[in-house]
Parts: sequence; C-alpha cells; structure tokens
Amino acid sequence: MRILMINVSCGSGSTGRICFDIAQQLSRRGHDVKIAYGRGYVPEICKQYSVRVGNQLDVYVHAANARFFDNMGFRSKRVTAHFLNWVDQFQPDLIHLHNIHGYYLNIELLFSYIKKRNIPVVWTLHDCWPFTGHCAYFDLVDCNKWKTHCHSCPQKHEYPKRWIFDRSYLNYEKKKALFNDVSRLTIVTPSKWLEDLVHNSFLKGYRTEVINNGIDINLFSHKDSDIKNIIGVGNKFVILGVASIWDKRKGIDVFIELSKRLPTEKYAIVLIGIDEKLKRQIPKEIIAINKTEDIQQLSEFYSMANVFLNPTYEDNYPTTNLEAIACDTPVVTFKTGGSPESAVMYGTAVESDDYDALVKSINSSFKRNYNREDLSSENTVEKYLRLYSKMLKMGHDG
Repeated sequence: MRILMINVSCGSGSTGRICFDIAQQLSRRGHDVKIAYGRGYVPEICKQYSVRVGNQLDVYVHAANARFFDNMGFRSKRVTAHFLNWVDQFQPDLIHLHNIHGYYLNIELLFSYIKKRNIPVVWTLHDCWPFTGHCAYFDLVDCNKWKTHCHSCPQKHEYPKRWIFDRSYLNYEKKKALFNDVSRLTIVTPSKWLEDLVHNSFLKGYRTEVINNGIDINLFSHKDSDIKNIIGVGNKFVILGVASIWDKRKGIDVFIELSKRLPTEKYAIVLIGIDEKLKRQIPKEIIAINKTEDIQQLSEFYSMANVFLNPTYEDNYPTTNLEAIACDTPVVTFKTGGSPESAVMYGTAVESDDYDALVKSINSSFKRNYNREDLSSENTVEKYLRLYSKMLKMGHDG
C-alpha cells in the first residue's frame, strides 16, 4: 500500500511525532509511506519519509498574509500546485490528512484535487480548526458560534493570530463548502470529546472513528538517571510540565500560581519547553528547561518526576500524558477537552482552576489502570490499517 500523510511537521512536535510513529510502523509492515510537511525541524531518522511542501520563505509570506487578512489556508497556491504534481507521480492509494493548517498549504487546491481524483482520505483531526472560521480551540472564550456560523471571532490574538481583518464568516463558508462532499472520507478523532464536537459541526455527515494517539513505548519508558541532582532538586517532590509552546492555554499561569502556594523546601516545579523570553518572566522558583527533541533525555525527565501536571485548558488527546504514563509517572490534568481520557489510565482530572483539588491530587497515590501496550503506537497503527483497508474497499459512492 502506498500512503501519503500530510501534516504541518514531520518528526518534531506532537503531531509530527505521531506521523513519524505511524510511518515507521507502516514501513516495518512493508508499506510505502511519505510525510508531506510544511515547516519545522526534521530529525535525521525521519528524513527517509519527508517531502517538503514549499519552503520557509513561502511560510513567512503565507503567515504575514494571514496576519493581515485572516486567510490561513488560502495562500501558497504555487507551492501547493507544485506539490500536487508530485502527488500525481507518487500515486498514493490513500491520503492521510493530519494538520493541514500552519501557513504552508492551499486547502482549496488540495480539496479540489482530492475530489477530482476521488482518492480515499482519512483525516485525523488534532484540533477544531477544520470546522471553525478561524480558531483551533474555543473553550477558553466559551464560544459556540462554530455550531451555527462563525463571525466576529473573539480570538484575534490566538493562533492563527490576525492583526486587521476578521474573515471568520467567509472562512467558515469556504471551509464548509470545501470540506464537505468528499465521497471517500472518514474522520478520525483521537478523543471521544473531539468526536462529539465533530457531530455538532458542519462535518457531521461523515463517518467518524475514535483512534487514540499512541507513542513508541520502546523509547518512552522508565529510566534511572542522575538528572534530579544535575538540575539541583535533590530529594524534593518534583512536579513536571512539558509543552512545545507555553501560554495560557497550556496552563503556564497555573504553574506560576502553584509556585506561590507550594513550599519550595519540599516541592520543585520543573517546566520543559521554556524559551529565554518566558524564562525571564516566570518566578525564579520554577526550574526552566529549554525545549528538547532528545527522547532519551525527555524520558529521564518524565521518570524523575513524582507527578506530571498537565493543566491544559484546551487540548485533544495530549501525547505528553501518554509519554509520562509510559515512564511510570502519574498524570494530573484538568477536566478539559480529551486530556482526562488518557489521564484515567494512571492519574486523575480535576475541575479547572480548583487549586485545592489540584494540590490534593498532586499528593495522591494512584492506581495503574493500563497495560503498556495500551499506549503503543503499534496498536494505533493496527487500527489505522483496518480503517485503510476498509476505505480502499469502499466503492466510489463511499
């Protein structure tokens, strides 16, 4: 089987690692796989699968245009046309879409191509962008316009940022027309939470399946190390947080508040993924570590923590939860999005901003309610393979 995956990144970041894990497992089973990506660092081990759509200059131009005109996904026509010529040469049996947003792809050309070629498509949604007029998430502002018709988007400064025009009404119209009426398309959501949202959106006419994200459990496992002494926390109770980008959505303010509430002689808060600008803004009591793509090192951080805290306000099915659990570290998260669906395997979820419950949970003992295989990307791939086979057997009428 020849499979083309399309995602904003390849091998780095959460969705990039998900794509690579799937590609690697498919390749081991003898399938021909490519990952078309738009930007970001590609680890050496991933380059055998990677095909870049456009270049960095085009990403900058697309992003700048989106800032002014709120039209992410509707630029990059030249590079998308060039990429689709390559797709014709590759001749995939099936296209597996992931994040098609991110300033690198023209969705009008892409979906016109898919409809004309009548290629089977699996679309894994990693956020809500496909069925809104602008944003990727809307929980923080409690917005339900996406259920009827987006307009006057309240999230001007959230991804994808815009500076001047609000095209959320028009974007909603265009996405609804583009993304519907694909005859051989199945939507996959990693969480039941997101599947429920899809059923209330303009994508509700499609088949949906829940396939949880998986991780490489051979890479993520408990590892003994001297890392606690290296970073200077000694025998303190370690609360770990990990994110690619730290902002309000990921709960940076929660860690700042906890640093004020918890005694530093007993507790240490360690955050990975902190850039130099943010490092100057957070309390000195928080141990800030730069972002790392080193899985061995990341596993050591997970393993040395007493608890992994993921106070996300908006998320789908975060792989960081799975990575922590695979390293034998319990997870505490908020009852938001799909995050609690994985935390129940080893950990718990509390109501957002309930600091008393949060502190109590951090100090709790948790029962392991999972087998390691439940976390494995191999299980994920087996489910995708069954879906791929089902899609390929479908008639042209779906």
